[in-house]
Amino acid sequence: MTSERTPDRAPNSDPEDGATAAPEAGHSPDDVRVGRLQRRREKIAAEIERNRRGEYSVPTWVLAAALVVIIAGWAALIIFG
Repeated sequence: MTSERTPDRAPNSDPEDGATAAPEAGHSPDDVRVGRLQRRREKIAAEIERNRRGEYSVPTWVLAAALVVIIAGWAALIIFG
């Protein structure tokens, strides 16, 4: 298992999906909104599936915060102990 993350899709991979292109003349704002919601749902579902397969990773900021708490606690024990 590698720690590399690959994007779900490459930027500008499919101009037909409307993700990076301006709305076409035939699409109403409601169509664009529904498309955005659908892509959001698909992205969330893909993330849930990755997590269920064990590909979950803890964000770096959480690890950094935990390290700071551990070092601060250790330093407090040395200084006040």
